[in-house]
Amino acid sequence: MPLLCRHMLVPLALALASWVALAPTAYAADTVDVKGARFETQLESEGQAYQMIGHGLFRYMIWNAYAGAYYQPSDQPEAAPLSDVPRRLELEYFHAIEADDFAGVTRDSVRERLGDAAYRELLPTLNAFTRAYQSVEPGDRYALTWNGDALTLALNGQRVYEGDDPQLARALFAIWLGDQPLKESFRNDLLGRR
Repeated sequence: MPLLCRHMLVPLALALASWVALAPTAYAADTVDVKGARFETQLESEGQAYQMIGHGLFRYMIWNAYAGAYYQPSDQPEAAPLSDVPRRLELEYFHAIEADDFAGVTRDSVRERLGDAAYRELLPTLNAFTRAYQSVEPGDRYALTWNGDALTLALNGQRVYEGDDPQLARALFAIWLGDQPLKESFRNDLLGRR
């Protein structure tokens, strides 16, 4: 090997070693890990850029049930989960859950937060939404998104529901992020109130 080529290998090897050493740090800065569930700190969905407001772990009794992250547009960093701002909630599950169980818990949770009269008014669109649920296995992820005009639910990146009712969007986000959330500590983590 010519002398010049050997001298070029040393700086190249050092540069490569530096890149390999820094790569995990750069990756870690772009994601957060919640018990093995990785969430991007910034993402794009249907042309809307989002930044993470907060993330957390939902524990049920002694079990880690699911991990979550809450997002809003970069230009709206003040948490406003019940407003009409575009927003996104991602939940990754650690246990299998049947679609019927999702539907029942969602209906009960909305009813508890809205009261009977408002619940009955919302029921037709809520039922359409809950019919879209599919069963999950560990590692599956639901994403609930309100883009300002449409509400979508996606399972592992595949859309399973789309509607345009802002009242339904508020009611669904309120389950985790409202004044009476399923778990206050999880809500506070998602909203960055640590």
